[in-house]
Parts: sequence; C-alpha cells; structure tokens
Amino acid sequence: MNVLITDLNIARKIVGSLTAGSTKVLEIGPGMGVLTQYLFQSESFETIALDIDRESIDFLKNKFPQFANQIVYGDFLKSDLAQLVGLGSYSIIGNFPYNISSQIFFKVFFTPIIVLDNSRRLLIG
Repeated sequence: MNVLITDLNIARKIVGSLTAGSTKVLEIGPGMGVLTQYLFQSESFETIALDIDRESIDFLKNKFPQFANQIVYGDFLKSDLAQLVGLGSYSIIGNFPYNISSQIFFKVFFTPIIVLDNSRRLLIG
C-alpha cells in the first residue's frame, strides 16, 4: 500500500521538510510523480527525477514537459551520482521499495566523493 497516493498532504509535507541547505534534490523512483509534482513546484532547489521504469519516465515527461530534461531514465544503483547531481550538497528523496532501501543507503553513504560529508552529517545530525 502506498499512503502517498491516497493523501497528497503527506507528500506535500515530505517535500516541505527538505532543508534549504542544498540546492539540488535527486528523487529516486518517482513513479507517477506524487512527490515529483511538489518538488518541481518548489523554487528552492532543482530536482532530478531518476527512474528505472521507462513507462514512468514517459508518463512524467508528458505530465511535466517543462521539466523533461530533469526526468532521467536509469538505474540508481548503477548511476554516477556526481554526473547526475554534480559535486556539492544535495538531498535524496523517494518512496523507496523495502527490498532496495538498504542498497540505496549504502550507495549514497559509500560513494567516495561524498563519504566524508555524509559521515559528518551523521555525526552532527
């Protein structure tokens, strides 16, 4: 069950909870765009939506044609994070499936470019 689909207020609050510390957001697995619609509405940051499902990508590009260049087909686990979001600070958001969430966590925290920064955040936050 996906709670976000039935209560858009939750999706709005999740996006609203993103800190202003980063100017970029990588959404993993946007699906039908429940979070994406609020991410694209925000002027606080630039969003890249990455999905492995071509049907979702096509749907999102049709729904948000003005953001078509920010909707990317690809497998997060095989993607180069620096190429997707560049260097510097960024946030990651998504409604992750249970069976892949630990793999996402390890990729994010053990990508060489961001290990130091993420370690510091874990200790501070």
